[in-house]
Amino acid sequence: MNQDDLKKIVGIEAVKYIQDGMTVGLGTGSTVKYLVEALGQRIKDEHLTIIGVPTSNRTARRAEQLGITVKDIDEVDHIDLTIDGADQIDEHYQGIKGGGIAHLREKIVAINSRKNIWIVDESKLTKQLGSFPLPVEVIPYGSQQLFKKFKKRGYNPKFRMDGNRFILTHSKNYIIDLGLGKMGDPHKLAKNLKDMTGVVEHGLFLDLVNTIIVGHEDGPEIIQAR
Repeated sequence: MNQDDLKKIVGIEAVKYIQDGMTVGLGTGSTVKYLVEALGQRIKDEHLTIIGVPTSNRTARRAEQLGITVKDIDEVDHIDLTIDGADQIDEHYQGIKGGGIAHLREKIVAINSRKNIWIVDESKLTKQLGSFPLPVEVIPYGSQQLFKKFKKRGYNPKFRMDGNRFILTHSKNYIIDLGLGKMGDPHKLAKNLKDMTGVVEHGLFLDLVNTIIVGHEDGPEIIQAR
C-alpha cells in the first residue's frame, strides 16, 4: 500500500463526518482531493444538500466539477466543519500547514469553523515540529528586510521560488520557508512571527484541530485531539 492509498483511505473515512445540510470547509492538497471526490459521490448518490467553502482556487474548481455547491467564506454565516490535510503534526496535536501555499485561507476558514478535522497519512506524524519547513507568508514590500531578520535569528530562511520567479500566494504575497530543524516552543515562535511587521500569516496551526484521521496500512486511526 503506497502513500496515495493511505491518503485515499482517510479521505473516504472523513466524508462520513459530513451530514446533510452542512456547510463544510474544504481544505487544499493531495489528501483533500480524495475527500472532495468522495463528497461529490455522496452528493450524487444520496442527494445531499452541502455547501463547500474552499480554501484554494484548485479545490473550488474540483468541487464545482463534482457538483458541490461552492461559496466564499463571506457568503456563509457559519461553517459546521472543516476538513483539511496537514504537513506535519506533533505529539501534542499542533500542526504545520502551508506546503501548498494556501495556509492563510486555510487558517481563516479553520478559525471560523465549529469543528476541524485533519486527514493525513502516517508519515505526517512526528514527535516535534520543525523538520518540515515552516511557511511564512509575507508582503513583497520589505520582504528582503524580513528575510535578513529571519536569517539573523537563525531561522534558515528560503524564499519559495519557481526558477528565478517568486511563487505568489492567492493574495499575491511571497512565501519564506523557515528551516528550523526542531521547534522548541511553537506558541512562542508563532507570537514572535506575528509581531514582525510585514508577516501576513505563518503556517503554525495551534490548538485548532478536534479530530485527526491517520491513514495506516491496516486502516484509519481516529484521534480525538480536543
